[in-house]
Amino acid sequence: MSIRSLSPLDRWLVEAQRGLDTVFGNPPAQRPNPAGDTPDVALDDAEQRHAAGLMRINHVGEVCAQGLYFGQAAVARDPETRAHLLDAAQEETDHLAWCADRLRELDSRPSLFNPVWYAGSYALGALAGLRGDGWSLGFVVETEHQVEAHLDEHLESLPPADLRSREILTVMKADEARHAEHAQHAGARVLPTPIPSLMAGASKLMKAVAYRL
Repeated sequence: MSIRSLSPLDRWLVEAQRGLDTVFGNPPAQRPNPAGDTPDVALDDAEQRHAAGLMRINHVGEVCAQGLYFGQAAVARDPETRAHLLDAAQEETDHLAWCADRLRELDSRPSLFNPVWYAGSYALGALAGLRGDGWSLGFVVETEHQVEAHLDEHLESLPPADLRSREILTVMKADEARHAEHAQHAGARVLPTPIPSLMAGASKLMKAVAYRL
């Protein structure tokens, strides 16, 4: 049986469907939720709002990760690089589902600006990918290192009783570190000095907005 090659329209429809699933759908996780049977301890109103704000930020981070990886994979030159990016995107889909689950448990919702976050991240990922696979992988390394740093901050800031969120973020942090390591070994290039600072500034703005909206 011959495998039908995708036309440009087919590829565009695949990318559009990925975006719609990420922003408006509820893509399932392939791995069990790390919170598992961890008790869901009652939080007071302030603690619940704070935990929800942090988990909304993390959900936005996963929406952005999907956009970045799919944008980079769409223009990757090397099939191995494309496969690496799509594999990482699947683990980010797990994170997306886990964060969405926790937001529902906290009686909260995802960011209202998720379509904007996804579109901007996809465009940024595609631009990084067009510079070449080495630069694209370098972008992955820097992104994941910055995500690890903010997950550390969230683990410190979460209400002590919010054990379910803590279990989720701990596994996410380990996954992000592995993604960065794999990208490094796959030939990532070091990004020029201004780019990490610009990325950090954009991330800071995103987190300020997503915590509330």
